[in-house]
Formats: sequence, C-alpha cells, structure tokens
Amino acid sequence: MIKPLKAEDIAESKVKSLYPEPFASMMNGRLKRKIGNEFGLTNFGVNLTEMLPGSISALKHKHLKQDEFIYILSGTPTLVYGDEKSLIHPGECFGFKAGSEEAHQLINESNEKVVYLEIGDRTPGDAVEYPDDDLQAHSNTDGSWLFTKKNGEAYD
Repeated sequence: MIKPLKAEDIAESKVKSLYPEPFASMMNGRLKRKIGNEFGLTNFGVNLTEMLPGSISALKHKHLKQDEFIYILSGTPTLVYGDEKSLIHPGECFGFKAGSEEAHQLINESNEKVVYLEIGDRTPGDAVEYPDDDLQAHSNTDGSWLFTKKNGEAYD
C-alpha cells in the first residue's frame, strides 16, 4: 500500500553544503530536505528548502547542463538573476535554463523564514560556474561533485 509522506517529516540533509570552505559555512541558515530521494527518484531531485533571515540559497551560479526550478511556499526571498534583483512572493516560481548566461541565487533579506521547493535534473557531465567566487564544479559519473579553484587547483 502506498503511503504519502509529509515533507516536513523527512529528515533534513546532514550535509549542509558540498562546497569546500570558505564557502560551505556561508550556507549556515539554509536547511534542505531531499524529499525526492525518499521515493528513490534518480533522474531529478526535489528539495524542500528553508532559509533563515540573512541566509542564501547557494553561491551565485549557473549550470551548463542542468535545469533548475523554484516555487516559493512562504516568505519573500530576493532573487538575484544576473545583475538584477527582485522579490519573489509565495505562489510565484522561476526557472533557470541550463546554459543560460545569467547566474542566480536567492537571498533572504527579510525577517522571516523562507520555504521553497527546488527541483533540478541530474544530467551527467554538468559543470557549474560561480562568477563572483574563485570556485568551479564538475559532476562525476557517479553523481558526486568535484570543486576546484578556477585555475584547477584543489581546495585544502
């Protein structure tokens, strides 16, 4: 018999960030529940993400091969898309096409918690650019990520 799950009852991810330091600690105040993984989904991921006031969703980034989509459930985050900023309200959504020239991130500049759904595909061979930081990422064939400086040097 199938049994639906309450997303809030799914344990939060124990790994706060895949980024190396000094970037990983910048994700303090962000909590992810990998709700798609609970159902064995492998072609795309679904996260229920919470951001406390003052936190960010991720470093400003853009994907070469993977699409991303967000749907705001509560709170009012600021969407950074390229050089533009705008508020996103509950019930609003936004998509980030793979290969776009514009990098993106969410910032919680409000005094309330933000909750949103984050959906992305898991296309192999993806690469991620971080225009504001000395960081780049490449996905491995097993789905893991390799983060290096832009010159290819490893982080300690």
